Amino acid sequence: MQVFVHHIYEYEKGLRNLVLHTTSKDNLKLIETKLIHRKINYKIYKTKNEKLNIFFGAKECIEVINKIGKNYLVDYTAEEDFILGIMLGYDRKKQCQRFMDYKNR
Repeated sequence: MQVFVHHIYEYEKGLRNLVLHTTSKDNLKLIETKLIHRKINYKIYKTKNEKLNIFFGAKECIEVINKIGKNYLVDYTAEEDFILGIMLGYDRKKQCQRFMDYKNR
């Protein structure tokens, strides 16, 4: 939970527009309570290994994730994965390489 609280700090200070936090289902209620209390938009994905991927941040970023409309991150296309990585602030050059590696499979 310390990492989650730090992610909230980074978002509220403007260091990130979108955060991805992976956690166990046991933390869901506490996490949702904190996000709702702070009026932070979020989207939750279940993973295939029984964990949760919780995206939270700017309303516009969450709207893009909702518009993509997939149930699992592993179902994202290379283009959707690229967009998500850029939104999360991942290194652009590495995202480009990841995209090219994915497309060249």
